[in-house]
Amino acid sequence: MATITTTSSSPTFDVRDLALADQGRQRAEWAERSMQVLRQIRERFAKERPLAGKRVSACLHVTSETANLMITLKAGGADIALCASNPLSTQDDIAAHLVRDHGIKVFAIKGEDNETYYEHIRAAIAHLPEITMDDGADVVGAIHMIALGRFDDLPGPVRHWVEGLDAGARKALVSRVIGSTEETTTGVIRLKAMAKDKVLAFPVISVNDSFTKHLFDNRYGTGQSTIDGIIRATNLLLAGSVFVVAGYGWCGRGVAMRARGLGANVIVTEIDPLKALEASMDGFRVMTMADAAPVGDIFCTLTGNTSVIRTEHFTAMKDGAVVCNSGHFNVEIDINALTRLAGGQTREVRQFVQEFVVKGKRIFLLGEGRLINLAAAEGHPASVMDMSFANQSLGAEYLVKEGASLSRDVHRVPESIDREIARLKLAALGAYVDVLTDEQRTYLASWDMGT
Repeated sequence: MATITTTSSSPTFDVRDLALADQGRQRAEWAERSMQVLRQIRERFAKERPLAGKRVSACLHVTSETANLMITLKAGGADIALCASNPLSTQDDIAAHLVRDHGIKVFAIKGEDNETYYEHIRAAIAHLPEITMDDGADVVGAIHMIALGRFDDLPGPVRHWVEGLDAGARKALVSRVIGSTEETTTGVIRLKAMAKDKVLAFPVISVNDSFTKHLFDNRYGTGQSTIDGIIRATNLLLAGSVFVVAGYGWCGRGVAMRARGLGANVIVTEIDPLKALEASMDGFRVMTMADAAPVGDIFCTLTGNTSVIRTEHFTAMKDGAVVCNSGHFNVEIDINALTRLAGGQTREVRQFVQEFVVKGKRIFLLGEGRLINLAAAEGHPASVMDMSFANQSLGAEYLVKEGASLSRDVHRVPESIDREIARLKLAALGAYVDVLTDEQRTYLASWDMGT
């Protein structure tokens, strides 16, 4: 674990090993080949420098795709600090590459404990950002706890640091933030709750709600990468298995689609009758988790809620059941309940696979209940993250230009940006759209032309 100390005794990075940088550079370059939209944005940013002098603190999964986003932001003039948004999602070689080859302040180590995880979030906040980027709203949440004086609600490393600041410094920390961008559904839910409670201190751009993000990232990205993580962790054959998908949002749709494509018999559980009806019309069996628990072979949660799989479900599961999560936080599976039920009968049977023996039956938990697509695999393919991170970079540029005029609320990415990203992606794929003729424009704008 390497740390460089500046004259102010403030660490400028904390990564596992800088010797991994060459490998990280190769992986980042490989990802960049499939990120044509972000490449075009980077070229423009390098010329126009729209983020010149702006301090950016990003709390994201530290992957090869994220590396290309960070390089793009730096090309635009940003001064960046990056920490991980999940203790298991960091790719250590990528973290080393960003530090050594791009001079970016990175605080992220794969498998870091909770204390280190929050120390890294503290480092990102101590960067004194003007723009934050979140994947789960951890940085924004901590900044607002500071603003509200709710120090007891802060994780230890952040609390201890904040308690050492005077009131003026705490106020300045919050007041300097122009705005934030948020990557994921879970974070947006938290931020909308803050806006509803009138405590949101600055505008937030919901990258997650842009069409070019949620449709492609959540459905195609999560669908493929979740299955990838499950297979890498277990090497199980999905064909013929009973695969239970908890939640039929965009992520759940993607996983259900891919599991069926590999021959699994897919069951969907839902709380929303509209989504449940959609899943049924899409050809999936729909039932409660209580009914699914005794028949499922593999369970995957994608709801953003807590305790989706809990005591009564564990006790009903068959011997050899596999449970995992692809929602943002590791709360969807009640791991404490599973641990109590096992009564100490637990062991690691292979990397990312922990066995719990419950009343003589084995239940296998993958990736500590964290995002399985990042815990055991590499996350979304680069071509999908190309659009997500195009939204992030253009969202940051939009905040610099328009942040002062935006209300303290959660805002969608402007439709013009969403459409421009779609246009650039289509061009990169060699696909193009028709253009309306003058006659067609007139027809669509009229009400009296008839048939």
